[in-house]
Amino acid sequence: MKILRLQCKAEILRVLRNPYFVFWSLLMPIVFYFIFTKVVNTGAPDKAEWQAHYLMSMTAFSVMGSSIMTLGIRIVQERQHGWATFMRLTPLSDTVYFTAQMMGQTVIHLFSIIVIFTAGALINGVSLTALEWISSGAWILIASTPFLALGTLIGLMRRVETAAGISNVIYMAMAVAGGMWMPLEIMPKIMQTIGKWLPSYNFGNGAWAIVQGNAPEWRNILILIAYLVLFMLLSKYIRRKQEAM
Repeated sequence: MKILRLQCKAEILRVLRNPYFVFWSLLMPIVFYFIFTKVVNTGAPDKAEWQAHYLMSMTAFSVMGSSIMTLGIRIVQERQHGWATFMRLTPLSDTVYFTAQMMGQTVIHLFSIIVIFTAGALINGVSLTALEWISSGAWILIASTPFLALGTLIGLMRRVETAAGISNVIYMAMAVAGGMWMPLEIMPKIMQTIGKWLPSYNFGNGAWAIVQGNAPEWRNILILIAYLVLFMLLSKYIRRKQEAM
């Protein structure tokens, strides 16, 4: 347990020192939140509702980015620099190492949620009930699992540059097409149809429902589970192919 705790602490410190995390997962979502709720006139009929809605969007955007980019790129870097090989030579088991990575990333996600929720409260005075704050935060934390799986899938790439480029494209495409930057309802019909099947939309939609006083839809949950299974199976398949080479 002590080894796991120390390794988890090391993983957290490494993420916090990562410029990708600071920019994509903290700075960028807060800047976007400020721009689209304080600077740009969106014409939302209920300003308070829009501010709460967009706060959930940017928090989900942050956690999604941390999962896809920070985790994925870090895994590639570790393998490229020989860190993963070195860890296999230590008494630390693969299970402990992997568990520490996932636990560390989860703590980082919790940190991101708290920081961005606080920013929303300070910037716009977003006021939710205690249950809504906790429920939306818990949803974002738990429902981010498919994106962690996607991050590990990206982590199987051989070059950091490739992983960074592809993860960036996936991250931005999912955010835009999933309605995180702007409501899906204002997009063309074809985009709405596609968007509703993306993990990003179903991830965000659960949080949006909570701040409106509703529960996440079962459709959102089932689609996210399906993506989780898909990404895990793909990771397992590709890893086996790589090991066989």
